[in-house]
Amino acid sequence: MSGALTNERWLKWAVARHYRKQGFRVVMKPARAGNAAVDGVAIAPDGEKLALEIKSPHDDIVRGVGQCVEALYAGYSQAVLVTSLKFAKRLRKRVFQGKLKLIGVDAKARIHRFDPDGWRLLE
Repeated sequence: MSGALTNERWLKWAVARHYRKQGFRVVMKPARAGNAAVDGVAIAPDGEKLALEIKSPHDDIVRGVGQCVEALYAGYSQAVLVTSLKFAKRLRKRVFQGKLKLIGVDAKARIHRFDPDGWRLLE
């Protein structure tokens, strides 16, 4: 169990670092999103709010997608599901379109985002 917690903590650190480099203000504490809670929030300089949901490979990914959808309906401009790159590559990508994004973090803490044309390294 401690391995899963360490992995989730590492994913939170990597994604928070990525968004802070882009000028976002990042708070990695649980935040209400309608009837659910997300793991963190990134606020852009222009005020745009992104819900961040972190899932280790041992977590329930379907629940994570549900929390992201709930966040979109609660008024967040985008919802981002973050997991390891290895696990993210095994997921079906059809759901990650529009305002729902999928981010994978590789072993070197580099951020990869899934776009309709495939995976793209962001850092």
